[in-house]
This record gives sequence, C-alpha cells and structure tokens, in this order.
Amino acid sequence: MATFTSISTLEGDAQFDVYVARPEGTPRAAIVVIQEIFGVNEGIRRKCDSWAKAGYLALSPDLFWREKPHVELDPDVPEEFQAAIGHMQEFDQDLGIRDIEATIKAARAELADGGKVGLVGYCLGGRLAFMAACRTDGDAFVGYYGVGIDGLLGEQHAIGKPVLLHVPTADGFVPADVQQKMHEGLKDNRHVTLYDYEGLDHGFAAEMGNRRNEEAAQLADQRTADFFAANL
Repeated sequence: MATFTSISTLEGDAQFDVYVARPEGTPRAAIVVIQEIFGVNEGIRRKCDSWAKAGYLALSPDLFWREKPHVELDPDVPEEFQAAIGHMQEFDQDLGIRDIEATIKAARAELADGGKVGLVGYCLGGRLAFMAACRTDGDAFVGYYGVGIDGLLGEQHAIGKPVLLHVPTADGFVPADVQQKMHEGLKDNRHVTLYDYEGLDHGFAAEMGNRRNEEAAQLADQRTADFFAANL
C-alpha cells in the first residue's frame, strides 16, 4: 500500500506531505528516500515501492513544499529540467534537513521500539543524505552522486553512523577535482565508504529515463541493499 500522507514539522507549526509505501507484514526497518531536484516524481515513488517490496517502510518527503507542493518534473524534458534548477535555487537546505528529521521521527513512530531508519538520496538528495549523516539521528546513510559534498567536509566530525557514497567519475555536476577532495577529505573517516563508477555520469541510477545505466544502477543498488541489510 502506498499513498501520500501529511506529517508535522518539528516545530508543529505546519504540515507537509510524505509519500509512504508500506510492506506486507511488520517492516524490517524504515528507509527515507530523499528526492532529486525533480521532486517526489514517479521515479522516486518507484524507489519507495521497491523498498516496500523488500520489507521496509519507505517514506519520501516533499521537500519543496514551502515553495510549491508536489513538484513532479521529468529530467529528460529540457523545460522541466530548467524548472527543477529554479526550485533547487529557491530551496532552503537547512529547513530541508529539519523536514528530513521530522520524517525520521514519523518513521520511528510507525516502527516497533528500537526500529532503525536509513536514508538514501539522489543528486540534491545525495548531498542532503550526507548533511543528514552530520545533523540527524538516522542509523545509516547513502548518497548517490551528491553535489557539493566537498563544501560539507568540515561537518564530518559529527558523523557517527555508517555512510555510503556512490560517485560516478564522469559526473557533469561534480568535477574531478571535487571528487578528489571528497576522497582525500573522507579517507580517514572510518564511518564513510566511497564507491567510484568509472566513466559514468550524474543520474546513472535513476529508476527510469535516459540517464539510467542498467548495469551500474543494479550494482550500486545491490551495494545499497547490502549496506542497509547490514546496518539496519
């Protein structure tokens, strides 16, 4: 069963929508799926549905709700891609992290006592997953092609739970020098693991559309599934 439901902000002064996919039976844990700049679109909802089929409670918060609720854009349509860039520029990432924290709280409320919550994000969501590892009490964190993580390295001392980062080496939004800074800056952090994907571009693990590289997406997703199985 999957549907949008409303949850409260941490302050309790507003509500925003979260796509929730529930497994059959008792969830083995929860996974928060963090959107790209294209909103909680069909691709992100499919990722939630897949986690639910694997036995997890899956939730994806509508992070652009303060500007425009229920943004759903197609990265393969140039006009919609440009619209997504505009939404990203208006987005307050610090408030987004608080909404992610509220989603973690909502997930734990549905789990049995001691239930764990993992987070996985893509593009903007990959960056937010790393920020969440530094700023929230989630239990495991995965970022696919996170943008601008080199500028967040000063926060990594706060990471106390396992983090996995998927890094395509030909990412048009994360140049080689930035990737090098990520590898160098994180090499001594025992909580963080990075996987490189040679010659692949940003978005290679998109659930659907022109960006997807089937072989690499399956490899990265299996690594993510194994990571969550071990840590949740």
